Amino acid sequence: MFYSVKNFKVFRNKTVIITGHTGFKGAWLSFWLKILGAKIIGISLNIPTKPSLFEIIIGNKHIKSYRCDIKNFFKVKKIILKHKPDFVFHLAAQALVKKSYINPLLTWNSNLLGTVNLLESLRHLKKNCIAVIITSDKSYRNLEIKKGYKEEDQLGGHDPYSASKGAAEFAISSYINSYFQKKSKVKIGIARAGNVIGGGDWSEDRLLPDCIKSWSKGKKVNIRNPYSTRPWQHVLEAVSGYILLAVKLKLDTKIHGEAFNFGPRLSHNYSVLSLLNRIKKIWPAVLWSTTNNRKKFKESNLLKLNCNKAKKFMNWESILSFDENINMTIDWYRAYYKNKDSKKMKIFSQNQIIQFTNFITKRSKK
Repeated sequence: MFYSVKNFKVFRNKTVIITGHTGFKGAWLSFWLKILGAKIIGISLNIPTKPSLFEIIIGNKHIKSYRCDIKNFFKVKKIILKHKPDFVFHLAAQALVKKSYINPLLTWNSNLLGTVNLLESLRHLKKNCIAVIITSDKSYRNLEIKKGYKEEDQLGGHDPYSASKGAAEFAISSYINSYFQKKSKVKIGIARAGNVIGGGDWSEDRLLPDCIKSWSKGKKVNIRNPYSTRPWQHVLEAVSGYILLAVKLKLDTKIHGEAFNFGPRLSHNYSVLSLLNRIKKIWPAVLWSTTNNRKKFKESNLLKLNCNKAKKFMNWESILSFDENINMTIDWYRAYYKNKDSKKMKIFSQNQIIQFTNFITKRSKK
């Protein structure tokens, strides 16, 4: 039995602040919540990519957007206290492992101090508010284990990105225990998800976006690690987990302060090569080559999440098959490159959300 989306109506006419709303996950989350009737207030430093999913399906005309650095405490606090949100989703971060090696100071400031700035701002909010703070599967210390990581496993990775995310978790725990205890008006949930794919991601140094950018120009892609295994998950799977966690915190405060994994089933881990071969079946023109160049920075070969806790407390689990995941992703990109029309892509994206929620409804009855 899967979860029901009927309780998602709690967002109607509610004020929702989303940090990192112009990013890939942030744009899909903002779009979905806007469809649900929420009043969206976005906080982001800039538009991170060109093209931009945010500009294609939302744009600044349809929601209130602040160009604000999450590292600027006074501006963040001012926005929080001005709008008095009912819900907050914190996604703003420096999210690239490679970039964290190049600029560790930026990474630490964004991921640790940015999270502290949000928590400190919420500490001054004198109204009921649900906050979902998104960290990462890389918050865990990666021991290359075959079983999935559980929420109580050791945190803190080796690279600056992973370590900063682990440190942010310690900061969250500290604030929960010191300021946001059970009687607090602010209720907090922590969401950990891993690699996601889906339409509209043009982030740098990520496999599928790099491939899409090359294939859209008829170019061959050089694949660095074809046999690396990743838990490929559609972005709507992860975003649905974030939304559901907020709903559950609203309805059941017993899970206040808890962390939850949102990842694909343990059996749904596939190599990069498997992903490419599946894409080629529906997009025959794609081409790639492989190389064995030595890595310039450490990369984890295996990352899995155990999501039994999300299943137990929220009836959440991954619902898309590997093929459905790939089909939805490639269908979006092919539709975009066919017409590049924002109005059409907004409708197409809304239809994908409807398609996804229909999957949930139908499979809940089985």
